[in-house]
Amino acid sequence: MERRKFLQQTGTVLAGTLLTNNLLADTLELKKKKVAMVGTGHRGTGMWGSEVLKEHSNVIEFVGLCDKNPGRVQTAKKLMNVNCKTYTDLDKMLKEQKPEILIVTTVDNTHDEMIIKGLEAGCDIVTEKPMTTDETKCQAIIDAEARTGKKVHVTFNYRYSPHRQKIYELLNSGAIGEVTSVDFHWYLDTSHGADYFRRWHRKRENSGTLLVHKSTHHFDLLNWWLNSEPEEVFAYGSLEHYGKNNSFRYSHCRPCPHKDKCNFYFDITKDERLMKLYVENEKHDGYLRDGCVWKEDIDIFDKMAVQIKYANKVQVSYSLTTYSPYEGYRISFNGRKGKLDAWIHEKQPWEMEKYDELQLTKNFGKTEYIRIDNTEVGHGGGDIRLRKQIFTPGEDKYKQAAGTRDGAMSILVGIAARKSIDSGKPVKIEGLTSLKPKIIKS
Repeated sequence: MERRKFLQQTGTVLAGTLLTNNLLADTLELKKKKVAMVGTGHRGTGMWGSEVLKEHSNVIEFVGLCDKNPGRVQTAKKLMNVNCKTYTDLDKMLKEQKPEILIVTTVDNTHDEMIIKGLEAGCDIVTEKPMTTDETKCQAIIDAEARTGKKVHVTFNYRYSPHRQKIYELLNSGAIGEVTSVDFHWYLDTSHGADYFRRWHRKRENSGTLLVHKSTHHFDLLNWWLNSEPEEVFAYGSLEHYGKNNSFRYSHCRPCPHKDKCNFYFDITKDERLMKLYVENEKHDGYLRDGCVWKEDIDIFDKMAVQIKYANKVQVSYSLTTYSPYEGYRISFNGRKGKLDAWIHEKQPWEMEKYDELQLTKNFGKTEYIRIDNTEVGHGGGDIRLRKQIFTPGEDKYKQAAGTRDGAMSILVGIAARKSIDSGKPVKIEGLTSLKPKIIKS
């Protein structure tokens, strides 16, 4: 072949290769998942906004942000540093942007509406827990998922932390034999616990009470650890500390005349992010992020005790206290061959040990202490692992990914507990929705 002809042909091939590579790069770029978010508060813009972009911007792009507060959604856009369009109308966003994934981080009692609209618009859903707040809304989500063929992912980050994963491994390996009962007690402190009584969570119409909003995490862990679903619930609960149980109160902390004598005074002005998201946008909807914990409209429980009977006959004693001097939990699994215990004291990062510890004791045998590194950020590394499984899914060896059934079975314990407190009677899970409790194969 002549040199000139060779160079011409080689150049043509090379140009074609470069063109193909460029087209491939463009195609890969176009294959990014189109993501939209409804509910742009602290949780949404942080855990499901900035953090998702930091970790997964190579596979997703935000095409829309929606919030009923027009000021907050604009603030969210700036905090997340995205260029997508903003909305106050979810229907309009879904119609115009046609996202493939809709992230739902609105107030709990609106989750069902947002989830169903997203499903019907062709989206897969990533929803914050709890999936919703009552059994009717829960059934509507179950029906919508079946009708549309799209999927709902419920974000149970606690499943993904190494400490709780290790509990799952030990129980499923038969380390203590067949589990027969569990003692599980969770303590919210006078900072984190009190915060639920400042915000919209304080009203059961919004949150379903903390038995649904907060305890859904804990009930989900139990369902997952025990490889079973709950059958019957009996509970006690009352409001004995916050709300009307004080001699003074005010609308919110900033102008409060009692701030000098109130141990629960919260100075929101020291938190730049909360000031931008909430205080600067109060004029749009009147929502006060630093509301008074003594407000008389508070109607959720601040102490709760729940008995749960599982399909596999495991019995659980659970409690939640919201005004403890420290935050954490104690859990004990009682098995036919031994006992597995954990004590978690959630301190400030500079106070913490570099590990969490489990105590494994065999009947007629020795006690073993198992240490698990806890130096990862975001709920002990759970947040990062959860987001990875959602946006770049891989092997799910420990069955940590949670869908509609998982979301339903966790909230149904809380809903049943709330009904039991109101009625004074035990409540069966079967009959609340179309789901029948079952034993899960490990």
